[in-house]
Amino acid sequence: MIIVLKRDATPEVIEHVAEKIKGAGLAVHISKGKERTIIGAIGDETLLSSISLEALPGVESVMPILKPYKLVSREFSKEGTVIDVNGVKIGDTELQVIAGPCSVESKESIIACAKQVQAAGAKILRGGAFKPRTSPYDFQGLGVEGLKLLAEAKKATGLPIISELMDPRDTDIVCQYVDIVQIGARNMQNFRLLMEVGKAKKPVLLKRGLSATIKEVLMSAEYIASQGNSQIILCERGIRTFETATRNTLDLSAVPVLKEETHLPIFIDPSHSAGRWNLVAPLAKAAVAVGADGLMIEVHPDPENALCDGAQSLKPSKFSVLMDEIRMVAAAVGRTLAAV
Repeated sequence: MIIVLKRDATPEVIEHVAEKIKGAGLAVHISKGKERTIIGAIGDETLLSSISLEALPGVESVMPILKPYKLVSREFSKEGTVIDVNGVKIGDTELQVIAGPCSVESKESIIACAKQVQAAGAKILRGGAFKPRTSPYDFQGLGVEGLKLLAEAKKATGLPIISELMDPRDTDIVCQYVDIVQIGARNMQNFRLLMEVGKAKKPVLLKRGLSATIKEVLMSAEYIASQGNSQIILCERGIRTFETATRNTLDLSAVPVLKEETHLPIFIDPSHSAGRWNLVAPLAKAAVAVGADGLMIEVHPDPENALCDGAQSLKPSKFSVLMDEIRMVAAAVGRTLAAV
């Protein structure tokens, strides 16, 4: 249920309404927009039947949320969520690009790559420290050492960093180093993990599962939001279909559909979608054209010798060219991309 407060609602009024809802046994989520404060009542709404919410001071209207995902629904917030990551605003009019290698391999390579993607206009550095691989014999990442190397790259460039969290037991150590926690496609429905990052209050990038529906990814986002963390970025990275020409099938329609269903920002990962570096550029430009708020692109100084996903990684020179092309597409659809 959504309780919309009047424009002049004071902090005391907001607290009074919130306490009434909590007293009935429901959880409360407060969202302060540009013009209105909205209170979400989460739980069994029948418990509120004895309270006349409309009669409470400062309440303008009360509306039920019909979607099964409450806090992340567009019904809950008509305004799009903007997430501030160390001054980098995600979900605003400016597109943001996350770039870097699939996996952190060495101090020299991650710092060099960080400087190269920054020079091209990327504002967030990616790099895997804990790698979920299909084969147990493939490179699994450097673990905590990889996180420390990402921190070195951040120190050298000032770029915020994102890396994947796979195990709830590693939540504290990962959050100690990263600015954005990534939940990978294979863990989209690891509900214990989702609740842990919800409690951690760090921005989260949630990737769509290999065969997940739109509803399922939004319900996973709801798990995070239900723990008090609304700083969630959804990421479409391709889904598994019968087609074998690409690693996955990029569902570009997910962007406009999600824009209708949720207030959360939406990214596209063209690298994992295609699995081939030569398809990354056209998919990235298409993603911007359909309204994505940002891109996550794999870049490696030496893809031929990369320890992970070299076939889908762009060389820094090709990434720089792509960023220039993205700027033109962004301008055509009323968005911007930072100049270099």
